[in-house]
Amino acid sequence: MTDFYIDPALYHGSPADLSGRTEAECRTYALLDELQIPFDRVDHDPAATIAMCECVDERLGTKICKNLFLCNRQKTQFYLLLLRGSKVFHTKDLSKQLGCSRLSFASGEDMERYLGLTPGSASVLGLMNDTEGKVQLVIDKGVAQQELWGCHPCINTASLRLAGKDILEKFLPAVNHSPIFVDLPEDEE
Repeated sequence: MTDFYIDPALYHGSPADLSGRTEAECRTYALLDELQIPFDRVDHDPAATIAMCECVDERLGTKICKNLFLCNRQKTQFYLLLLRGSKVFHTKDLSKQLGCSRLSFASGEDMERYLGLTPGSASVLGLMNDTEGKVQLVIDKGVAQQELWGCHPCINTASLRLAGKDILEKFLPAVNHSPIFVDLPEDEE
């Protein structure tokens, strides 16, 4: 990953200069500020994979969670699953816990339609764009128990470190989303 640039600075809060930032990123910072949710920020090249995010993890001092956008076969139910980046995901395990069948990855078009996000930028913070409540948030126990959460601010050129408690108790109620908690098994080796 020698070509992957990460700003050496760890910033606290919103950027002072928002020029060059996307509208979605700016709205994310504005909402976090409005909700009085403190956060630290690292700017970097686009981080579209967990491997790239692992480089950012070191600078942030916490792990960026894996965000998977899923749907049922009929595309009538959509889910945003948060789990630790190191955890291997098996659809059958989640389907069983949710009581639904045939979960698969949703399309980039659906992610953009419902969360206002592009592939590689999936984030719990994108739920602010789901004003009609079409996406069900699902959080694996491993993420729910973390004191600090790492996520993108609706764009994968920055990463944030926030208190999990602030996401659960301030952000999610403000955007009218309630999570379902699951306990996905660790991969057997």
